[in-house]
Amino acid sequence: MGTNIFAFCIVLGVLIFFHELGHFIVARLFGVGVEKFSLGFGPRVFGKKIGRTDYCLSAIPLGGYVKMVGDEPDQELPEEDIPYSFTHKHVFKRILIVAAGPFFNLFLAAFIFWMLFWIHGEFILEPTVGAVTPGSPAAIAGLEPGDRIMAIDGHPIESWQEMAELIAGSRGRSLSLEVRRQDRILDFMVKPRKTVTKNIFGEDVEKWVIGITSAGDYTTRPMGLLRAAGAGVLQTWELARLTVVSIVKIITGSVSSKTLGGPLMIAKMAGQQAKAGATSLIAFIAFLSVSLAVLNFLPIPVLDGGHLLFFIIEAIIGKPVNARVREIAQQAGIFILILLMIFVFYNDVMQLFFNAS
Repeated sequence: MGTNIFAFCIVLGVLIFFHELGHFIVARLFGVGVEKFSLGFGPRVFGKKIGRTDYCLSAIPLGGYVKMVGDEPDQELPEEDIPYSFTHKHVFKRILIVAAGPFFNLFLAAFIFWMLFWIHGEFILEPTVGAVTPGSPAAIAGLEPGDRIMAIDGHPIESWQEMAELIAGSRGRSLSLEVRRQDRILDFMVKPRKTVTKNIFGEDVEKWVIGITSAGDYTTRPMGLLRAAGAGVLQTWELARLTVVSIVKIITGSVSSKTLGGPLMIAKMAGQQAKAGATSLIAFIAFLSVSLAVLNFLPIPVLDGGHLLFFIIEAIIGKPVNARVREIAQQAGIFILILLMIFVFYNDVMQLFFNAS
């Protein structure tokens, strides 16, 4: 339990710090005054005031915020503060300031993946057969555990994923497999069979397979600094895409909302990753950083995405959204977030303490 709590604080602290740092840096870049940079909500525990900004740690460690001069549209300001007011900046500058938080979370994830790829290289699951399903096309053709797939239809195979994609794309067409068995090279003809499997979202999908499972053999391929950077960006993009798809599927009901997790689940997973080692915990921070960025871009008032929506509307119509409309939207956004927090907390309790499926 102690490990979980400590790891949770580390993970959440890093994510919040980078998110708020994004808002802070871009606000200062555009000359907006910052009154408070807080990790956490509620009463101030300790901190230090430098210039106009109070850098502090607050009592409730479930978020953070950057309090800017004039961040309330209807707030009355002294004449000398207007040049430093957030509200008085051009709408496109306000859009960039608000968007900087989630973008810094994406940058953090891309940077972490970049470093991991550069240090550890690319992990490749080798196309080595671990088991053959009885009666499957592979069994009928004569494949055996330990066989290493070298080529399909003359196309050299270097990874299990590459092999699986070629088989899935065959649409049932017979394939010529070149296989290494100990010190021999053998040729087989295999006709893939259509079957129904589960995808990463738990949905039933049709897929062409030959009936083999991986032996689980991994190898690593070194990556240079530039190639690792590209791989880090691509990994971040793919995670962001999958997160968006997951949210859409949850909203449409094609994926169970029970998959949503909250602070308790994050704490448990953070503890597990911490026990697995520093690399696992750092990678977990990157995964969560992408999720936090995507969630903050949702057009829900009180989230960054909600503020961006109002500013985009303002940029289109040429004037701020009506104060009454903003107030109602903010109240609705708070209500939605409270309901969501209750729901994910309920999911956490059921899954952690009652093993709900």
